[in-house]
Amino acid sequence: MPLIDCSRLPAFEAVVFDMDGLLLDSETLALDAMKAAADELGLDMPADLRRQMIGVPADICRALVAGHCGSDAPVEALFADATRLLEAAVAAGRLHRKPGVGALLDELDRLSLPRAVATSSGRHRAQHHLAASDLLTRLDAVLTRDDVVRGKPHPDLYLAAAERLGIAPQRCLAFEDSYNGVRAAVAAGMPVVMVPDLLPATEEMRAVALMVVDSLREILPCLAERSPRAAFTHPH
Repeated sequence: MPLIDCSRLPAFEAVVFDMDGLLLDSETLALDAMKAAADELGLDMPADLRRQMIGVPADICRALVAGHCGSDAPVEALFADATRLLEAAVAAGRLHRKPGVGALLDELDRLSLPRAVATSSGRHRAQHHLAASDLLTRLDAVLTRDDVVRGKPHPDLYLAAAERLGIAPQRCLAFEDSYNGVRAAVAAGMPVVMVPDLLPATEEMRAVALMVVDSLREILPCLAERSPRAAFTHPH
């Protein structure tokens, strides 16, 4: 496990997580479902187009597909089929937590720190997937695209999560895997740790994120060295 400089981790009073690709290893499942649905409908769905959908609200994803496949493409049927295939994969037990999630939540429990999810997924999918992964009961709040007018990269989801937790955005620590997610957290005034999943960290991401780590496990030593009171102050 690479060592990180824990002094770069700011004082924080709450944590806000993205969900897909950050807490849950769901991005690959979702993109595979989209590809399978496209194949069933005879649509061209190249990998680069599917990657553009990562961390993007559903309406933007639909616009991307229409722009690539044509305005007469069966976009709604495509997304309905993709949702059906994704839920079948979840029901088959193929949805797993990302490495380090359980241990990180254990540390947040020890430090008595509240935590929320801010996800571009809809409320039904978010709650279903979190429950299927035994995570729903370990969160204090779940904010979804259904709770805000503007999705990521706008700051609304992260601002709503901070408000729900009753903590100023600047005192929350965000964790994200997508470019739009990092941009949303930064726009909300939250320090953000990027944990890349399917998209590599770019120069922009390294410039605006607090740090970039390969896994949530890398953060654990920084939390383990803090007492509950020390979580609210800068480490010495």
